[in-house]
Amino acid sequence: MRRTVDYFFATMSPWAYLGHERFVRIAHAANAEVRVRPMDLGKIFPLSGGLPLGKRAPQRQAYRLVELRRWSEWLGLPLNLHPKHFPVGGDPSARLISVVAERDGAEAALRLSGAVLSAVWARELDIADADTLAVLLKEGGLDAARLAQSQADEGQALADAHTQAAIDAGVFGAPAYVIDGELFWGQDRLDFVERRLQA
Repeated sequence: MRRTVDYFFATMSPWAYLGHERFVRIAHAANAEVRVRPMDLGKIFPLSGGLPLGKRAPQRQAYRLVELRRWSEWLGLPLNLHPKHFPVGGDPSARLISVVAERDGAEAALRLSGAVLSAVWARELDIADADTLAVLLKEGGLDAARLAQSQADEGQALADAHTQAAIDAGVFGAPAYVIDGELFWGQDRLDFVERRLQA
C-alpha cells in the first residue's frame, strides 16, 4: 500500500530548510505520495500556545541559534544564522507553492519549496518579493503564469485550505509530517518518519 504524507511547513522556517531535502529523499525511497502543504504559522500559533520568534524568552532565542548551527554543520548545509531577509512574510511564497502543487503536482511543488527555503537561509533572497519568486519559478523551469495565479483568489484559497488542514491535524509547528493521522513534528523526527513509511 502506498502511503501518503501530509507535509506541513512554513516557507521561512529554518527547520523546514534543514529537513527538506532529507524528507524528499525519504519519501522517494518509500514511494510515498506527498501532499505539499505550506501553512501560515501566524494563524496556528495563537491556537496552540506558540509564540513568534521575537516574543520568545531570550534564552530560547539564544539556544535556537546554537541548535541551528549544530544541525547545519552536522548536515553539511549552508545556513546564515542571521539572514538579510528574515523575518519575512511567508504568504506570497506559500500561495505560489500551493498553486504549483495544484497545477503541476507534488514533485514540482517540492522542488519549488526547496528553492524557496534555500532562498531565505542560503541565498539571502527576499521570498516576499514577487521578482524573487519569478526568478525561482524560472530557475525551476516552471510556468511563469503561476505567479499571477498565486496572487489571485485561487492562491489564497489553496493556502488557507492548507493552514486549516494543519489546524485540523493538530499541527503546532514547522515542519510537521502526518502519516495515517500520526503527527511527527520537527526535522529531527525524520528517522521516525522513515521508519513509519517503511513499516
